[in-house]
Amino acid sequence: MKLTAIRHTSVDVPPGVCYGFSDVPLNKSFETEAQIVKQNLNNYTFDKIYSSPLSRCTSLADYCGFTNYELDSRIKELNFGNWEMRSWMEIDKNEAQAWFADWFNYPAQNGESYAIMQKRVYNFLNDIKLCNHTNICLISHAGVIRLIHVYLGLCPINESFEFAVEYGQIFHFDL
Repeated sequence: MKLTAIRHTSVDVPPGVCYGFSDVPLNKSFETEAQIVKQNLNNYTFDKIYSSPLSRCTSLADYCGFTNYELDSRIKELNFGNWEMRSWMEIDKNEAQAWFADWFNYPAQNGESYAIMQKRVYNFLNDIKLCNHTNICLISHAGVIRLIHVYLGLCPINESFEFAVEYGQIFHFDL
């Protein structure tokens, strides 16, 4: 099975603001960025398309002309709970230090740990492997795409935050 994973286009969020589960606005450059993604997908056809339910993903799906995509909450970005839409400078230093020391296991208050996110993303991937589709498209987030790399053994979990996943970047995988 072929899996094409696309990160949403850039967002209109000030640098240094923590967001994941929040439904944030898109950057003013959305149409320009989305047009590039759409052009890069011209030679692809998909049996099934999935999107994160957050508007930064569904807007890209709509722009690309995908009409029958399925929303799946399991492919949302990491839930930062009480930290959502707060500057990293506003977050309690002890909490932030605990998270940076063990981001895999430590959740933000009322959020989730990377381990919890990994479990939901892996559940999604295991489910789509059982379907009869041969070419799937996924419009999602950087964290989800990093976890796909880990799932496929392309990157160890402890290095998954170290590689860049650019806005609008397209990845192709054999699942």
